[in-house]
Amino acid sequence: MNPLQLILYIFLIVISTAVVWKGSFMLETAAEKLSEYYRLPPVVQGSVVVAVGSSFPELSSAVLATLVHKQFDLGVAAIVGSAIFNILVIPGISGLVGQRLSADRLLVYKDAQFYITSITVLLLAFTFAVIYNPVPGVMLQGKMNRLIALMPLSLYGLYLFLQQQDTMEDNQTNNRQRPSNIRIGKEWLRLLFSLVLIVVSVEGLVSGAIGLGKVLSTPTFLWGITVIAAGTSLPDAFVSIRAAKRGDGIISLANVLGSNIFDLLVAIPVGVMIAGASIIDFAVAAPMMGVLTFATIVLFAMLRTGLALSKKECVVLLGMYGLFVFWMVLETFEITNVI
Repeated sequence: MNPLQLILYIFLIVISTAVVWKGSFMLETAAEKLSEYYRLPPVVQGSVVVAVGSSFPELSSAVLATLVHKQFDLGVAAIVGSAIFNILVIPGISGLVGQRLSADRLLVYKDAQFYITSITVLLLAFTFAVIYNPVPGVMLQGKMNRLIALMPLSLYGLYLFLQQQDTMEDNQTNNRQRPSNIRIGKEWLRLLFSLVLIVVSVEGLVSGAIGLGKVLSTPTFLWGITVIAAGTSLPDAFVSIRAAKRGDGIISLANVLGSNIFDLLVAIPVGVMIAGASIIDFAVAAPMMGVLTFATIVLFAMLRTGLALSKKECVVLLGMYGLFVFWMVLETFEITNVI
């Protein structure tokens, strides 16, 4: 192990994470202004516009890992790890440092159920890859092609249609006036510049994770599911925490659910669409999706009790993520061998 290389890669990851945060802050600001200008309701603003904006780092990690580094599994690891981080850490911290993190029945029964469906459809797509396009001579590995990738992408199209219907109904009911103090051209330019900034910084994150894997002789998958995942999830965290501090529990939680729906249904399939086909290791994917499913069930069960997260429940969520990271450390040093 070269200590100098180790320090350089860690420094690259830290700097890249800071730039990701800055770019995502700019993107969030532009997205909120555009949402206000186009008169989007709070749930749609949180679950689509802000969620897609703050999830752009995850999309970038999947695209760059696949297109530049030819490591699709690293992109998948970063996205699944980010989804686990989002569902456990972000609500946990938001509920502790912000006001009472409240939800409503629409969020729990519509967005939450659609999110569970998203997990199921992506896992089904992985299963189809193993069943219909198996890698010769290798168990539980298959090629996910563009046709299979269309399954989750089509479901996200349905999600956007449902949100568009909600927007139309909300505008007819509330008749919001379009603000005159927003310079729409400036906000679109701010949005585009922030996207470029995020792509460049995420490339630094991906390169740093690959470098750490080589220096420490550990699978890059494990660094993707922890380091890249946490780094690319910081924008989501800051968006939800700021919303929680303002008392906007619905936007805070809708951002988490919308971000994860985008990550699972768009970010992973887009990597496949770019590459043409990518290898899925079901022996790795299934345990990670299992963790994500379990974390999702716990969060939704907590939200349904009183339609809010208590401080104790927030601590439980953070403790669960701590156990997950501890398990990843055990996997890294081959103390356990589940994945």
